[in-house]
Amino acid sequence: MGEDMSDGHEHNGHENVPSRQRRRFPGISSRAYEHPADRSALVALRKLSGFDTVFKALSGLLPERSLRLLFLSDSVRVSDQQFAHLNDMLRDACYILDLEKVPPMYVNQDPVPNAMCIGLDEPIIVVTTGLVELLDEEEMRAVVGHEVGHALSGHSVYRTILLFLTSLAVRVAWIPLGNLAIMAIVTALREWFRKSELSADRAGLLVGQDLQSSMRGLMKLAGGHHLHQMNVDAFLKQAEEYEAGGDLRDSVLKILNVLPRSHPFTTVRAAELKKWAESRDHQRIMDGHYPRRSEDKDTSVTDSFRESASHYANHVKSSKDPLMKLVTDIAGGAGDLGGRVRRGFGGFTSTPPKDEPRRDDQDGQDSGN
Repeated sequence: MGEDMSDGHEHNGHENVPSRQRRRFPGISSRAYEHPADRSALVALRKLSGFDTVFKALSGLLPERSLRLLFLSDSVRVSDQQFAHLNDMLRDACYILDLEKVPPMYVNQDPVPNAMCIGLDEPIIVVTTGLVELLDEEEMRAVVGHEVGHALSGHSVYRTILLFLTSLAVRVAWIPLGNLAIMAIVTALREWFRKSELSADRAGLLVGQDLQSSMRGLMKLAGGHHLHQMNVDAFLKQAEEYEAGGDLRDSVLKILNVLPRSHPFTTVRAAELKKWAESRDHQRIMDGHYPRRSEDKDTSVTDSFRESASHYANHVKSSKDPLMKLVTDIAGGAGDLGGRVRRGFGGFTSTPPKDEPRRDDQDGQDSGN
C-alpha cells in the first residue's frame, strides 16, 4: 500500500511547507504513470533508421562534464542554503516517488518560465527564474514532481540528445542532405518528448496530489500571472473546442503547428491530466496498487505494445477532431469518402452540395455522425 506522509517528517527536515498529509509510493515503477503514447513514441523513435547509430555515438561524445560545469559556474545550485524551499520540494518529491538519489537542481536566470531534466549518466534538473517567480508553492511542487518523474522514467538522456541535435541542425544547415537526416531524428525526438510531457504531468500530480494546483500552473504557463482573470473550467473548454472545432484544414494546421514545439499545447495537457486524475488507473495508484520497479524486468514488451495500440484506437474512436472522424470512417468502410473529404475541407459537418446527394448508412443515419 502507499504510505501517508506529512511534510514535517525527519527524513528531510521540511520546514515552511503546507502541513497536510500526502501519500508516498515505495518502489513505484514509472510504468505506473507513463502515458501509453509516451511508450509508443519511444518505440517508434528507436525503430527510426540511423537512430541507434546516432544515439551510441552521441552518448560517448556529448560533453556531459562540460554541461555540469556550465550550470555549476553560471547558475545557482539549490541546497539548504540557496532556494531552500525548492530544495525541500525536490527532496520531498524524490521521497514520494522513492527516487533513491536526489538529482542536482539549479536555478538559471531566464525570464522565460521553463524547467528541464537533462543529463546522460545522471539527471540534472534546471528551472528558470521566470518559472520560480510565476508559480506559487503548490504549483511549483507539481513542476518539481514533473521533473523528478522525467528522471525516474530515464527521459533525461533523450532530452539531452534532442537539445544537442537541435543545435547541431542549425550548424550543419549548409551541408546538402546532412541536415535532412538530423532533422528526421529531431522531429521524431520532439514527437516523443511531447508525449513524455504527458507522463511527467502525471508524476507531478502524484507528487503534489492537488489537481487544482496542477491546473493553475498550466494556466499560468499559458496566461501569465493574471490568475484572477482566468478560470479552470473555461480553460478546459478551450481544449475541447481546440480538438473538436474547425474542418479538415484546421486538423492539418494543428499538426503543422505542433511539429516544431517541444511541449504539447497547455490546454491539451490540462485536459489530459484532468482525464487521468479522474480515471480508475489514478485511483488505484493512490490506493497503493501500482507496478513496482522490482517487476520491471518481467514486464512483457508485447503487453506494452498492446496497451499502447489499444490507447490509440480508443483515442481515434472517441476523438472529436474532424481528421480523426474521417480516419474512423475509413476504417469502418464508410461510403462516399471522396465527397466526405471534399466537404471536410469546406466545413466537415456542412450540408452536401445540391449535386451531391446525401448518402445514408444501413441504419438510415448520416455516416458523418
